[in-house]
Amino acid sequence: MYLFDLFRSFLPLRNPIGFGAADFVVLAIAVLVALLLAARAALGPYVLRIAQRTPLAMASLAGLSVLLRLALLVSSPVPMPAGADDFSYVLLADTLRHFRFANASHVLSQFFEAVFVLQHPTYSSIYPPGQGLVLALGRVLFGSYWAGVLISVAALSALCYWMLRGWTSPRWAYAGGLLAVIQFGALSAWTNSYWGGAVSACAGCLVFGALPRIAAKRDRTNVVLLGAGLAVQLLTRPFEFVLLTLCALLYVLCFVRWRRSLAFAALPLLAAFILLAIQNKSVTGSWTTLPYVLSRQQYGVPATFTFQPNPVPHRPLTQEQEFDYRAQAAIHGPDTDSFSGYFLRLVYRLRFLRFFLLAPLFAPLIFVLPGFRERRWIWLLVSLAIFLAGTNFYPYFFPHYIAAIASLLILLAVVGTQRLARLQPAAAVLILCLSGAHFLFWYSLHLSSSESLLAATRYENWDFMNHGDPEGRIAVAQTLAQSAGRQLVFIRYAPQHRFGTWTGNEADIDRARVVWALDLGADENQKLINYFPARRRWLLEPDARPVRLVPYPAE
Repeated sequence: MYLFDLFRSFLPLRNPIGFGAADFVVLAIAVLVALLLAARAALGPYVLRIAQRTPLAMASLAGLSVLLRLALLVSSPVPMPAGADDFSYVLLADTLRHFRFANASHVLSQFFEAVFVLQHPTYSSIYPPGQGLVLALGRVLFGSYWAGVLISVAALSALCYWMLRGWTSPRWAYAGGLLAVIQFGALSAWTNSYWGGAVSACAGCLVFGALPRIAAKRDRTNVVLLGAGLAVQLLTRPFEFVLLTLCALLYVLCFVRWRRSLAFAALPLLAAFILLAIQNKSVTGSWTTLPYVLSRQQYGVPATFTFQPNPVPHRPLTQEQEFDYRAQAAIHGPDTDSFSGYFLRLVYRLRFLRFFLLAPLFAPLIFVLPGFRERRWIWLLVSLAIFLAGTNFYPYFFPHYIAAIASLLILLAVVGTQRLARLQPAAAVLILCLSGAHFLFWYSLHLSSSESLLAATRYENWDFMNHGDPEGRIAVAQTLAQSAGRQLVFIRYAPQHRFGTWTGNEADIDRARVVWALDLGADENQKLINYFPARRRWLLEPDARPVRLVPYPAE
């Protein structure tokens, strides 16, 4: 009904100026393009001065990405952790900010079982520490884990410019930085969730920005930055670290003559390996066993690579864990991979490139093709292929899996637009203005917080924003915050419950103000009630509509 009611009011004969829905969209884009062209004429010289000063350019891009999102807080408040990944990363950050990698298993751990969280031999997140370190930084500095997300997005915007400066002129590098602000900033899933993406993309910026500088000049600083980028990727996404390292090695073999000096890259990389080994030992009891490998052995998730058989859980699963395991096993398929299955999956995933580039930027990619006769552009194409082919062994796919090559995709769009500008400057300016108009159109829509418009256009773009309180999490949090003392919430899922985690506990469960526990039945629940006798008890039914939070029955 939303679409019907919305577009019915836009029929030419139903509005004063006779415009239809398509007329309004085209008019909005035309107005925005005209405003951007006028702004370019007025502000162009000042922007060029900023672009030529690297520290100022990086600071301006970082600040812009944060300010654009903060301006939306009225209509889109601070995102609340909602999915299993969100809660696991927040648990990781909470653990790290207490200067430890793992927490002791709770004596009543059966109440706190959750997807992507280990209960034994320690109570810990299954993820490597990279994203958790950034979230913990935000919590320590600003009192909010989401502040850590904004820090990572700001760093990505700045580092994308720095990376592009190694490949192109200051003006075009700054244009690419603005594209990064548009694409990965205020409206992106990387900004509005706790899963990450920006941290891995920063790693790629450091690596791909350092490589051309090292090839041009023997410089230990850039060598260390190369190692730092690889280290960040190792701590964030260990498998993709292998892919990123392979891309870097190919570049070194093809273009770098001063290879002995690259030994300095091992310093940050060695520190990352030590840190990862310490986490492994703390969480799993083994220096070489990653937490998510232990999770796969215990719970059957995350899913194995497609060339491996499905794992078999070795622990009893809760209702939600069972559903998640079956879902991941179904995506994986009962058998190992075939060539046709691998190829079809790869073709299907090419659509996710739209996450990294706005629609107008696909047109300039045509002008990059002649450059593939040069060795460095061949290397770039091979690097993209390495990531796409390597991550295709995952049954699942999310854009943050290939976040490390985000800056390479921006580079392709910038180089294509730059070459178009040599042939026809006005066409290149129009491409950039259309990209800006595209962003401003959707940004204005989210800023307006019009429920009917947002509902009608929900699946029209790749934006990922939180509006209102559709799951009732904010209302539940407010009720608990207004209740005096410490709280104990029993979560009773309905039989048809699928995804939607609510068991998101802090690192120190016993000292937390609110403890979230699975409803295991009256007799079993009494054990937890006896353990927390002074807490006020609640019963939460998240699958009720609206969500239901009531005092826990006295019996």
